[in-house]
Amino acid sequence: MAWDEWETLKTDAATRQSTGMQLDQLAPPGGGGGQDLVVYQDDLGAVGHDAYLLFEGISEKADIAGAGADKEGAGSSTRAALSLTSAGFATGPALKSTVEIWTSQVDSVRQACAHISDHLNFTKKRHAEDDARIGSVIHGQAVPVSRLNEYFT
Repeated sequence: MAWDEWETLKTDAATRQSTGMQLDQLAPPGGGGGQDLVVYQDDLGAVGHDAYLLFEGISEKADIAGAGADKEGAGSSTRAALSLTSAGFATGPALKSTVEIWTSQVDSVRQACAHISDHLNFTKKRHAEDDARIGSVIHGQAVPVSRLNEYFT
């Protein structure tokens, strides 16, 4: 009896399926629908470039440990912390700790900016390679994404 039920379910499922292929399409212009996500390579490049500029800016302007460095490379904040500590002020160790924590946080932000910049540059390059590879399959030449819809109508 279970076999008969299985055969009935298969037959019902087969009759419900269409034999043609259906492609999802965008809503007509002004129809209220929209794309889930659109990213243009120029946008990726611009964001990656901005992340790189932020990386460079932070390197130049946020380094309090190295600001006002002497011949040995100790910055003015570090030297002040040492001087206050040797004079017995509790502010000395606190300033040293502040400089160390600040430096650690600045390094983390710099690394994040570098990762963003590198990742977006990689993504931009990779998508260009993928587009060229996929495009070469269609009529032996690259086809812009904006023209691909012509092949589905």
